[in-house]
Amino acid sequence: MASDEHDTGGPAVSGPLYLGALHFDGDPGELLPAYRRLLERFGIDALDVHLCISRENGLTVFDACPAKAIYEEFTGSDTFREAVDAAGLPAPRIEGLGDVRVAHLRREVRP
Repeated sequence: MASDEHDTGGPAVSGPLYLGALHFDGDPGELLPAYRRLLERFGIDALDVHLCISRENGLTVFDACPAKAIYEEFTGSDTFREAVDAAGLPAPRIEGLGDVRVAHLRREVRP
């Protein structure tokens, strides 16, 4: 994945991305600390596109990988399942969404 500075001074990523959603059901207040533990394990700086959305009945995490096959391999791996379990999260409902055609985030939002 090529990364360079965009004209606006922010990071730009070139190349394909595949977006998926991980739905963690439960009390968002209880899930957020566990999600943060999961995020610490993998490191946010290694992620191309990653969003955590708080819902009334849980969290939805949107995460991108360079290709659908990579997303499916990672989310189906023992490494991922063990990390989710070790963080204290319930098993997610995993949903592949499709290829990212345009992505823009004006500013960074961190926990």
